[in-house]
Amino acid sequence: MRLIASVLLALGTLASVACAEYPEELFWNKRFSSFTIPTPARGGLPPVLGDVRLYRIKNGDTLMDIARLYGLGYNEIVDANPGLDPWVPPAGATILLPMEWIPPCCTYEGIVVNIPEMRLFYFTPAGPGTTQVQTYPVGLGRDDWQTPSGHFKVIGKTVNPQWNIPESIRQEHIAERDDYRTFIPGGAPDNPLGKYRLELTLPAYRIHGTDIPWGVGMQVSHGCVRLYPEDIEHLFPQVPVGIAGEFTYQTVKVGQRGGEVYVESHEDIYGKTPAIFRETMTALERRGVRAVDAGKVERGLDESGGIPFPVTRGAGEAGQTAHSTGDDGAANPHQGQARDG
Repeated sequence: MRLIASVLLALGTLASVACAEYPEELFWNKRFSSFTIPTPARGGLPPVLGDVRLYRIKNGDTLMDIARLYGLGYNEIVDANPGLDPWVPPAGATILLPMEWIPPCCTYEGIVVNIPEMRLFYFTPAGPGTTQVQTYPVGLGRDDWQTPSGHFKVIGKTVNPQWNIPESIRQEHIAERDDYRTFIPGGAPDNPLGKYRLELTLPAYRIHGTDIPWGVGMQVSHGCVRLYPEDIEHLFPQVPVGIAGEFTYQTVKVGQRGGEVYVESHEDIYGKTPAIFRETMTALERRGVRAVDAGKVERGLDESGGIPFPVTRGAGEAGQTAHSTGDDGAANPHQGQARDG
């Protein structure tokens, strides 16, 4: 992890909280990731958003609590800090908070969920020539209930939705925990839809909250997209019915910062693009990037832990920090069934 070690040395500020206790109100008052960027030209490279921060582990910390507080998924914080026990990380250890992202190519409008990254991006106009980008970690479908790629529109919004349990999932519940229920009412503490749901034109798939926040950044759902409860409450009122969106599958993303080209890569969770080096070089070529250091690409793919890394010939090992506007506020066999997510 030489690249991560170099970032640790390059960054000088530690992000921390006052104590290692995490009452729910702390999460509801967290800061949400929001950026205003020049609207990328079609086919152009988007900017790298955000910055990598450091955090010193305190007694009682878990990586799940830290991830939720800083708007990260389980996958992101674990990938950036390999080898640490996520439940009992050593007190005093300094970890990376990978709060740096490249927007997925190539539509910078509406809702875009990048499946391998397990992250949602929400693009809205911010004025002439500019776009606001909000981003949230998500939980997605298990290997046997994969979240599909595809375009959609939001066709409805529901507060406290009732979950009518599909028979296939009900049979799972009976076998696993002797639960014979056919529905879970809206507002129930074990309703997997949480308090808010966005209905989509993609049959059987939804974007909604969750009753198990630790599952964000994991493959735990029956295909739907789950957000932290406070994240979906923040996003829900902003999304108009009729807005377009996409579930996309991009293990590799390409962006720019300070005149240098960056690559961000993520685990191929559904086994769709196993040749990651070739996929990266193809993505760079497709975006018109020629002056690439193949050695930097190879090292970055091995060592970056999901954090954007420079690949331009002669580029440095650490980029400059992007400006965050920081909004305070805190082929699926089951296609066609309405599921929980």
